[in-house]
Amino acid sequence: MLLYPCAECFTVGMVRELPIPPHFSPETVGEVWKVDYTKRSKDARSWASRYGIRPASEDELKVALLLIDVQNTFCIPGFELFVAGRSGLGAVEDNVRLCQFIYRNLENITRIYLTMDTHQAYQIFHEAFLIDSDGNHPEPYTVVSVEDVRRGRWRVDPEACKALGIDPQYAQRYLIHYVESLERSGKYELTVWPYHAMLGGIGHAIVPAVEEAVFFHSIARRSQPFIRMKGMHPLTEHYSAIGPEVKVDHEGRQLGAVDRELIEELSRYDLVLVAGQAKSHCVAWTVEDLISAFRDIDPEYVRRVHLLEDCTSPVVVRGVVDYTERADAYFRKFAAEGARVVRSTESLSKWIAGF
Repeated sequence: MLLYPCAECFTVGMVRELPIPPHFSPETVGEVWKVDYTKRSKDARSWASRYGIRPASEDELKVALLLIDVQNTFCIPGFELFVAGRSGLGAVEDNVRLCQFIYRNLENITRIYLTMDTHQAYQIFHEAFLIDSDGNHPEPYTVVSVEDVRRGRWRVDPEACKALGIDPQYAQRYLIHYVESLERSGKYELTVWPYHAMLGGIGHAIVPAVEEAVFFHSIARRSQPFIRMKGMHPLTEHYSAIGPEVKVDHEGRQLGAVDRELIEELSRYDLVLVAGQAKSHCVAWTVEDLISAFRDIDPEYVRRVHLLEDCTSPVVVRGVVDYTERADAYFRKFAAEGARVVRSTESLSKWIAGF
């Protein structure tokens, strides 16, 4: 790797880390604001010229940064599903570190991949989809078990069926199939989430501070970000960026498929770094599916997966749910399977040496 002399840069082994650009403000990471693309594009070109930053196309060691659902809905306090973690500011603190990591490793990250949770009102995990025997919708964070559905505690709202254009009898049979499928998978039971990541809404957008860092990287490295939306099918959850939770209905018809394009894209990199929200849900299940897919290609590929543990937090709603221990258990499992759990403050040279 070609290195350019730079008094402000920090070089470890064959990896150079850059200083944080002056426009970055940690104090505004938890806020919503407009990115000035024109100014940042000029800044990025100037930064690239100042530090002799090469185009990503020239990278010998190829590094992908996979960002899971770093959207306002999960990352800004006061938004619908803010991932607070146990600190109370989990996603904000994670994104401060994430932005700093991107800027420091501007020259080392080849391409950035972003997934975006994308929903509309009538989906199986929103309250509008279900009613009880009195016609009441469930409260957010209600857990819908197999037994609840079998006993008729919860059923599909006929008006939801009309909105989606599906037969009510089909929908009820499917609901039983769905919760039974989740139970067999050993993952979480169906949870009624607050409306979130609504398509076209402000909550759906990428957090401005992260968006700005990704845009800055794009211009400085001449690297187009890869953005993948997920989660729009009304009849299945889509925590994992690799594929939906339930892929076929009770009649054997396809609901969704494994994202082969994303797997093939990521498999081309020497290192795949993963961060985002939430550690207990979308990050955990994306990593689980990615490890499985990589293992099918070549078991050695699993060693390429590096989890930025300090750039992700679990879902914690005080007095309601706390998924911290389960999230940590997932990460221990991934490490046992060959992935590496790392911190954003570590140098890539350490990871490359381990690779």
